[in-house]
Amino acid sequence: MKLTLNSPLDMHLHLRDGQMLQNIAKYSSSCFAGAIIMPNLISPVTTIKEVEAYKKRILKATGGDEFEPFMTLFFQNSYDYKFLKEAKDHIKAIKLYPSGITTNSQGGVNNFEIDSLKQTLEAMSELELPLLVHGETNGFVLDREREFGSFYEKIAKAFPKLKIVMEHITDKASVKLLEKFDNLYATITLHHLLITLDDVAGGLLKPHLFCKPIAKRYEDKEALLDLALNANPKVMFGSDSAPHPKNKKESCGCAAGVFTAPVALPALCELFEKHHKLENLQKFISSNAREIYKLTPIQKNITLEKKEFSVPQNYGGVVPMFAGEKLSWRYI
Repeated sequence: MKLTLNSPLDMHLHLRDGQMLQNIAKYSSSCFAGAIIMPNLISPVTTIKEVEAYKKRILKATGGDEFEPFMTLFFQNSYDYKFLKEAKDHIKAIKLYPSGITTNSQGGVNNFEIDSLKQTLEAMSELELPLLVHGETNGFVLDREREFGSFYEKIAKAFPKLKIVMEHITDKASVKLLEKFDNLYATITLHHLLITLDDVAGGLLKPHLFCKPIAKRYEDKEALLDLALNANPKVMFGSDSAPHPKNKKESCGCAAGVFTAPVALPALCELFEKHHKLENLQKFISSNAREIYKLTPIQKNITLEKKEFSVPQNYGGVVPMFAGEKLSWRYI
């Protein structure tokens, strides 16, 4: 059996910078037509000059692959209409991080009162620039996403024309929010469709499955599966593939992030086939994102076949999800 996907898109991708970028960029650019690139570098991407410079480094690292990096800015409440109007020619969205909540987010938002964010959000709404949000509080780890829901409700009501993407949703409460507000959308990762907290810490700790937001309960995973497998038009694939060196994962103070870029499409084929939903994978992996973002991606066909594939122990020095295991689909 073979399956060809037209212009697959990854709508939430970490490519890092420097040597890590050189080591791992090709594992996305070889099999995706484009990706939304996260701006949380060690010095976050906050200016047009930084956007363009980072994009050039990405394109150099992808080695001529047919791949378009869709760039973003790191949210600041000081952005005004004039700046964002100019920036719109260089970016597809702006990413909001609560300060200190995940990797390289120390420069994020501390004050979530509407008045403190109003200037930037009003300008984004007028310019039709989507807002991407890492939606977690600093409360109890299993409750953080659900607690953040009140902020989503607040901004969805205050800025009804603003397209808001709840990134890497993990909680059934977030699924309910999608139904409640027309201007809320979401990305879903591969790993949150497959694992729960039991897989991370129910037996021996598995550091390479540790991520933020942390994987939740079985009922949360089932709610996500229902959205993805049925290609709900308000959700799209975003890998949140987040590479860290092996010594940063297998250590005290384990870094948060699951590296899935090299295995995402074969694993999704396996998952959708298992549930007899292969016909919906194209929508989840590309068509929905094109509609939500109004994108016309590079035309690029990726063909996979149902044939056993042994996942390497590492890619570019980074341990992937399924390292040393077998998947039932592979790239041709």
